[in-house]
Amino acid sequence: MKRWSILLLCLLPLWAQAVEVGERLAPWTLLDQFDQAYSLDSQARILLVARSMDAAKMVNAALKDKPQGYLQARHGVFVADIQRMPRLIATMFAVPAMRDYPYRVMLDREGRVAARYSATEGKVLWLQLQDGQLVSRQEYATAEQLAEALEQVQP
Repeated sequence: MKRWSILLLCLLPLWAQAVEVGERLAPWTLLDQFDQAYSLDSQARILLVARSMDAAKMVNAALKDKPQGYLQARHGVFVADIQRMPRLIATMFAVPAMRDYPYRVMLDREGRVAARYSATEGKVLWLQLQDGQLVSRQEYATAEQLAEALEQVQP
């Protein structure tokens, strides 16, 4: 019985952090690849979350041929969870390479923001927001699906 109690207590923070449709997202601030701060506000309509390198590559593939400001024009924000990336690799190679992207990447270096939004490994989580409240959520498994969904959003 003690083991089950301990397991339940360990899982409690995970349940407490899960965001449900209709809930207001807690505010957060992250730095992008240019070390510029961004704070989630009520203007954001789309929150894309990549919790793995495969998911981040999918976002990059969906946005690589888009013009500068494409995601921002759709009130989109992209959060990349890079906590598992070795700091030296991130500092010397990954983040400098991201500076060539035509969109901002909010870098979650400690995993404190991305962890709030549960997503399937290897998929991009799309949170649809309205005035800071979660309206719906989808997951995308391919760059083509993600690009098509972004095309449907009016700038």
